[in-house]
This record gives sequence, structure tokens and C-alpha cells, in this order.
Amino acid sequence: MAEYKTPEWHPAFEEYCETIFELAEDDVDVIQARIAERLEVSRPAVSEVIHRLEAEGLVTLKGRTIELSSEGLNLAKKVVRRHRLAEVFLTQMLGLSWADAHAEAGKWEHVISPLVEKAMIQMLGNPKTCPHGNPIPGAGYQAPPTKTLATVRVGEKFVVCRITEELEFADGLLDYLETSSVMPGVKGAITATSPDGTMTVKINGNHIGISDFASQRILVTAA
Repeated sequence: MAEYKTPEWHPAFEEYCETIFELAEDDVDVIQARIAERLEVSRPAVSEVIHRLEAEGLVTLKGRTIELSSEGLNLAKKVVRRHRLAEVFLTQMLGLSWADAHAEAGKWEHVISPLVEKAMIQMLGNPKTCPHGNPIPGAGYQAPPTKTLATVRVGEKFVVCRITEELEFADGLLDYLETSSVMPGVKGAITATSPDGTMTVKINGNHIGISDFASQRILVTAA
């Protein structure tokens, strides 16, 4: 795996760079309002930290859009990589649920050392993605062509590929998707849609309702 050498930064700086990276990864506008929503903080608080990040050379501002500098990108990749590795470890080795692993990984990502990171990668067999299918930076993951679940028509089959980061922050949704087996690698079929965008999918013989919000953010491939 590639190494991203960065100095030690305050956890708040790491979290903001991580958030900017993940918003861009999911094609969400990287503006202060979206960061405030994701981190559940006020816009003035976001504005203050963004200006500090800019002063440190970690981000650049292009109008309302916030972009990571090369140094900020390296920092973000380090934090995201450790978060997603921690999620793999916590689910595979300790049996935590997706939601619990996501919450705990938010703490681990700031304290995992390079030595521990290397050991985790070896123990886990150099995983390419987190449990939700999101790429681990530096792992060499080659993503297949995907489309959103919302674009799959009634009667068509699909394979779940990714549960994007935005869904990880929706209250209760990770637990629902995991217990419903809406997981990477699982096959399903669309059985019905409703005017409000809700889809009914059949997975493992069970019929499951998927909201429009979720179906727009679950990435799939053709079965």
C-alpha cells in the first residue's frame, strides 16, 4: 500500500479533511453548509475551522467550494484509510454491527499508529474496501462501473456494490440495511416502486422497502 506521510494534526483538522474528502467522493457539493450538516455543528464554527485549514495550507477556497490541497488530501486519505480499516477490523474480528463499528472507527482513526495500521492490514488480508464497500485509500481498489439503485427498473436484478458514506450518517439506516442484508456482494431484484420513490426489493427471499433517499445513494452493478 502507498504511504501518506503527514505531520500530526489536531483531530478537528483531521475530521474536517476527512469530511471534505468523503463529500467529494459522493459527489456532494463541498460547501460550508454541507460540512455543517455532516458534522452537526454551526456554520460559524465551520467557517472558523475552514479559515484555519486554509491558513495551514490544507484547503483552498474557490468561491463557495472548498477543495483539499495536496497536503490536505494526503491527510484525508490517511484518516479515511484508518477509519475504514478500523471498520473492517471491528466487524470481522470483534463482530460489531455496521453502525457500532462506524461510531467506534470515528475514534480509532485519530489514534492508530503506522505500526498498528500495518499490522491490521496484514491481519485482515489487505482489504480493499470497508464493510459498506467504500474504497480504502491506498489499497489499489478498482471500482466496477456502477449506477444508483434508484435507476434499476422493476423486474431487473442487481448486485449491491457500495453503501455510500452519506448513508452512514442517516440515523438508524446502517442498522436497517445490515439487518435487511442490503450489503456489498448481495444480489437482489426490484419488485415494485411507489410514487414517492420508495422501492421494494427482494433479497434472500425477503421483500424490503428502500426509501428514495437511500436508493439514490446505494450503488449497484447489474446481476
